Amino acid sequence: MVNSGGSVPAVVYVANLCVALCVGAALKSDVVLENSATTLNHSMALVQRMEALLTQGNGSDVILRVQTLNTDEVKLIQVHSLVLTLQSNVFDELLQTRNSTAMILRETPDCVAVFDVFIRYLYCGDITVRLNQAIPLHKLASKYHVWDLQQGLTQYMTQHLSSDSPAGHVVSWYQYATQIGDVTLQNSCLQYLSWNLLSVLQSAEWSSVSEELLLTLLQRSDVVLQSELELYEALEAWINQNQPSVETAESALKAIRYAMISPQHLFHLQKKSSVMLKYYESVRDLLFLAFQFHAASPVQLAKYFDVNCSLFTPRNYLSPAWGSPWVINNPTRDDRSFSFQTQLGPSGYDASKRVTWNALFSPRWLPLSVRSAYPEQGSLQPTRTDGGRPRIIVTPATSSPDFAGVSFQKTVIVSARKQGKVVVRHVYNFHQSTEEAGDFLLEADLQRRASEYLIDSSLYLHIIVKPLYHSLIVAKK
Repeated sequence: MVNSGGSVPAVVYVANLCVALCVGAALKSDVVLENSATTLNHSMALVQRMEALLTQGNGSDVILRVQTLNTDEVKLIQVHSLVLTLQSNVFDELLQTRNSTAMILRETPDCVAVFDVFIRYLYCGDITVRLNQAIPLHKLASKYHVWDLQQGLTQYMTQHLSSDSPAGHVVSWYQYATQIGDVTLQNSCLQYLSWNLLSVLQSAEWSSVSEELLLTLLQRSDVVLQSELELYEALEAWINQNQPSVETAESALKAIRYAMISPQHLFHLQKKSSVMLKYYESVRDLLFLAFQFHAASPVQLAKYFDVNCSLFTPRNYLSPAWGSPWVINNPTRDDRSFSFQTQLGPSGYDASKRVTWNALFSPRWLPLSVRSAYPEQGSLQPTRTDGGRPRIIVTPATSSPDFAGVSFQKTVIVSARKQGKVVVRHVYNFHQSTEEAGDFLLEADLQRRASEYLIDSSLYLHIIVKPLYHSLIVAKK
């Protein structure tokens, strides 16, 4: 016990304080006045007195000696065993086995820096978190089994993926989530990085991407960026800065979809890219297949090669050849239509061919199954209803024999502003056989001006049409 001169023992001190506060601060009236009961809630006063108890150290019976690993630095914190025992079964076990008033704890530097914040939470039940404190606080909450704090921090991290930070934080959060096996946080970070890869590539955070995360991102088709060439150039910068093993560099380079890069740029990479010159032999066959893809008719190519592989599958490219942005002002007002063109396919053979698409947005539209049939002219006649929800339909304006062997996947990207930053809020995919995305803005409330799906009362969309080729005949000799 840390008390002298006949002072009140710490456990009794804290217990008496709690009793006094509960009696005087959270009084429930037993007197019925006009058939109503009154609850007086002074819980904030309790929090303030508990904080003062920690700050002043009154009645403290334990001194925590928090030592930074591999150093002589020690942080001293006076605490009360009753409070720590109530909040953490790990502290309870440690306190039972201690043989002095001091308890030594060894922590990493980042955890030592926030340890007083962590202890304050045990006394007050509230905490102010900064982005760079999330991981060390989560480590402490996990280590000492403070589960409410751990869950709250996981939720905080999930909700603050888009917050601005000088060096970035989502990559480090993903790597931490992978390390501790938090699949929910890991998947949230991975989805954010995929949908907002364009901004990640342009930030200092890109160089800190681990080999495992790099290869994971390169395998995905839902990443959003300008072009495949942009992804190659970012990979080249990552390799030059991180100097990975030959195996890792070759695996990463093989994940680039060279068929989605124009022949002109492929020639340039072969001659000017230092990374390509160094690892050319590992990707030579992929480059040769890409040149064949650009030179031949996709229908002919599909007779001899498996075109259903990732090499011939586009990602979510924002360049004009693949789609168009569409800003809808006051989206709840009425129906809107929009036309745009895309290249028939990524093949150089189709470079001059265009497909015109019609897009129609309605804030309240019934599903296709209960809509009236299209009239003879082919125009869309929506059935309006007050109970409907937002719908978007994307259809080709014309048909062509060139469509043979090709189907089109349609992707609608919805951007929003979170923590003052414009990010991809959602990505919806639907295929040629389906004219609309069935779950489009299913959870969105577009009536609210502050809706998380709107930017300045407008709906920011980007429609992408991705041509997918089908194998016709596989010739094996």
